Amino acid sequence: MNEQLTPTRVALKWGAFLGLSLILITSAMYLTGQTSNMWFNVLTLVTMVACLALAMREYKVSTGGYIAFGEGFGMGALLSAVAGLISAAFITFYNVFIDPSIQQRAFAQAREQLEEQGKLSDEQIDQALEFSQKFQSPGFTFIAGVFGTLIIGALLSLIIAAVIRRDKANPFD
Repeated sequence: MNEQLTPTRVALKWGAFLGLSLILITSAMYLTGQTSNMWFNVLTLVTMVACLALAMREYKVSTGGYIAFGEGFGMGALLSAVAGLISAAFITFYNVFIDPSIQQRAFAQAREQLEEQGKLSDEQIDQALEFSQKFQSPGFTFIAGVFGTLIIGALLSLIIAAVIRRDKANPFD
């Protein structure tokens, strides 16, 4: 039986793959203590672009070389939502159960960086860190992770879908 490949099926498959890839990248970042290393952010972005492009390409090949902009964008948004749910669940679980002290270390590192810059007084640094601690609850971390991944993925999908799209000459075919 030859089943038709749907955008949803492709998005779910590649979303799970991206989510697991983001877990690996995050784990490597946490285990090496490199939470502020920009190369992990670059690696995350490259991985997202690659998964989005490969997913759209897979669907395009399965449809005989055609993919509409809307199909590509929708697939990319769904893929990003799935990846965001998976990676945000892992990050929340990690921060709550595996290493709850990671947030304290991140705040200590942020304090050091702000003090090195010398632009803020100690009182201003305390206020800034106190304000940011209000947004470190597990629920907020999860929601921010899902929506952050979704927004970045949707923006990337706009670009990739615009580049990869190829409409049929006759839309009624």
